[in-house]
Amino acid sequence: MSNMNVSKNEIITYFKKNEQTSQTQPLIIEEPLSIRIEGNPYSVVMRTPGDEIAHVAGFCLAEGLVDSPTDIVTIGFCTEENTNVATVTLTNDRKKKVADLLDRKGFVSQTSCGICGKEVVNDLHQITTPVKNSLKISLDQVRKCADRLASFQPIHKKTRSAHAALIFDKDLKVLSSAEDVGRHNALDKAIGKTFMDSKISDARFGIMSSRLSYELVQKAARAGLEMLVGISRPTSLGVDLARAVNMTLACARGDDLMVFCGKDRFIFPENQRNR
Repeated sequence: MSNMNVSKNEIITYFKKNEQTSQTQPLIIEEPLSIRIEGNPYSVVMRTPGDEIAHVAGFCLAEGLVDSPTDIVTIGFCTEENTNVATVTLTNDRKKKVADLLDRKGFVSQTSCGICGKEVVNDLHQITTPVKNSLKISLDQVRKCADRLASFQPIHKKTRSAHAALIFDKDLKVLSSAEDVGRHNALDKAIGKTFMDSKISDARFGIMSSRLSYELVQKAARAGLEMLVGISRPTSLGVDLARAVNMTLACARGDDLMVFCGKDRFIFPENQRNR
């Protein structure tokens, strides 16, 4: 993303106390990306330009359209200016397996006032399975990983309006990182990079610069992440889905760590273990 134009300068009026000045302020770019599957429109997402191939791959994994990079024949994205269309071609076998999803045009990823929380979780069960239970991590390790997030946020440092996602393996090595104006896009991009590098089986947990909604839990579950940590508290539906797929969900801010489900993956100090 370093070679992409991800911000534009705007002249703003800045008030500090009673003094007024004009300043140049970089603003993060937000543009639509139309995702087409087998030539047909599937979804339009608002995103920051860059990492389009990884973004679309991660999106397709989250939607249940693919399980492996080998399910994808091609992901095309035109690099010409003002072109915001990505196209995905699937193998014939995969097209047959996901024909129902293609016919439903991605409704699983959309929210609707007419769908209750229980129905959402039931629908998502069709494309998610319980995650592994192999991760063991200390509270200090989670805090240190969360503290590393800032060093992977150059766009946020410049614009103050980008979300970020980090994906770690069991040894706390960063497998991928991504930033975007949207938190869903940031996670799709980070997961997509790991997925297309054929390292998704090494991914164990993620750190997000946002609250954890059910859509983020869905994406993390599809990637097999055992733990998802945000800097803000999750939604109730996010916790319901995380609990249903055996995922650990936590919020880290400074020295505080709030665990909403899946606390068995944490290694607690001896004097706190039974509290």
